[in-house]
Amino acid sequence: MLKVDPEAERFFRFSDYQREQKHTALTIAGSDSSGGAGIQADIKTMTMNGVFAMSAITALTAQNTTGVTGVLDTPPEFLAAQIDAVFSDIRPDAVKIGMVSSAALAEIIADRLKYWEAENIVVDPVAVATSGSSLSSDSAYEAVKKLLFPIAEVITPNIPEAELISGMKISSADDMEEAAMAITDEYNCATLCKGGHMINDASDFLCCPDGTSFWFEGKRINNPNTHGTGCTLSSAIAAGLAKGFSLEAAIRSAKEYISGALESMLDLGKGSGPLDHAFLLRG
Repeated sequence: MLKVDPEAERFFRFSDYQREQKHTALTIAGSDSSGGAGIQADIKTMTMNGVFAMSAITALTAQNTTGVTGVLDTPPEFLAAQIDAVFSDIRPDAVKIGMVSSAALAEIIADRLKYWEAENIVVDPVAVATSGSSLSSDSAYEAVKKLLFPIAEVITPNIPEAELISGMKISSADDMEEAAMAITDEYNCATLCKGGHMINDASDFLCCPDGTSFWFEGKRINNPNTHGTGCTLSSAIAAGLAKGFSLEAAIRSAKEYISGALESMLDLGKGSGPLDHAFLLRG
């Protein structure tokens, strides 16, 4: 009788699960040539969280763990064509929106998602890459706030992004709560204000339009390689929503996944390296 290695058997069971799943998610974001953030991180994350991942690329970037050296925007009409191609054939159960580098692209995204009556929209309001490089113009960011926040189920700003959106200085947990509440009140979407940035041990605060709020406790993992953490968390949340999780459950699942990807201690590149998105395959 053929003997199967236990680890290989576990992998085959995981593969069977992946083939059987029917949930789908679309990421609308920029491409990261080094594979740690953007579209590449989103697809890896969604796949590892059990959903079929599709993409509409907003921009090509030339970047690695040390910085961004070039950005080439997708023509708005071609971005619309990508979104339409996905929705007209394999309708996504959730949508994650990441890098939006121009106001024209934000307008196209909002128009097509409204047309297709998209659900479970997660917006990661990325303005600056982990390396410190700018990924969005001021006009683009204003368009994202005006057009995309109001149609989102949840937005996921980190501390600097929450400061930029709310106009507040955030230096404590109380400030995180106040900023999240202000953002939710203004845009009528749930706001997950992410900790870290020396505020707390990676605990996040969620404020919802119905007035409910939650703290999600987290532990700081001593890993300098954090390239793509925002993309990864928002994509994992979208994957959870695509599978029918409540927002609270999707966030808890996403935080567990990203903790595992950080704890795996992948070390690639000369700067802030990527997470180990496939850590589950290594047990």
